[in-house]
Amino acid sequence: MLSKPRIKQIQSLKSKKFRDAARKFIAEGHTLVSDLVQSNMVIDSIFATTSWFHKNQKTLHHSKAELVEVSEKELDAISSLTTPNQVLAVINIPQRKFDNDIFIKDYVLMLDEIKDPGNMGTIIRTADWFGIKHIICSHDCVDVYNPKVVQATMGSIARVQILYENITDVLSRLDSSINVYGTFLEGTPLTKIRFKKTGVIIIGNESKGISSSLEGFVSEKIHINSFFNKTETNTRPESLNASVAAGIVLFAAKNFCS
Repeated sequence: MLSKPRIKQIQSLKSKKFRDAARKFIAEGHTLVSDLVQSNMVIDSIFATTSWFHKNQKTLHHSKAELVEVSEKELDAISSLTTPNQVLAVINIPQRKFDNDIFIKDYVLMLDEIKDPGNMGTIIRTADWFGIKHIICSHDCVDVYNPKVVQATMGSIARVQILYENITDVLSRLDSSINVYGTFLEGTPLTKIRFKKTGVIIIGNESKGISSSLEGFVSEKIHINSFFNKTETNTRPESLNASVAAGIVLFAAKNFCS
């Protein structure tokens, strides 16, 4: 049976303040927890129903995590989901350091003030799909260890290294030979851009786009072509969702590079 202090401790990890202090975050659901158990992340503890532990003995065979059987009522008390999903894991937040070499090997995705947890999680998942290993977030982005972000990544949070840095400082120190691509409402149509094999791609805020302070560092402004038909209606879509824009640009960068 879970003690009240233990329940309170787990519940506190829903808050960034306590996640930062404990250097831990939570993940829930069979698929997500199973993926993270088999990743390089360090699992602190797993709280699950008896039936879940029974069905997943092989997956947990080499795990060094504390395994705690809980009732559905106890799981409901510690869960951040509307409907708890059999298992919750407490995971150590990995210690990662910035290294300039990441710009040499592949594309690096930079996120400027991404606030929406669903967008952030989907961007991480999309980056993983396209083989992107590093994402640099501005300090005013949503915390990637927010439970809603973690759920939306569908396990990709274990495969993509995410750092929080002052993006202006990083870009100011970047070698001039490295191309910096950014999405704008005005710019070169995406279909006319020949991407290099490496570089930086900046995705801006959901409503404001890329900050004006970063615009001067962008060497190639990208406009994602719209097929909106003005003759059919007087209204038009204001902009693309940030995660959709990221997916489109990453597809182009990976498939149409010179």
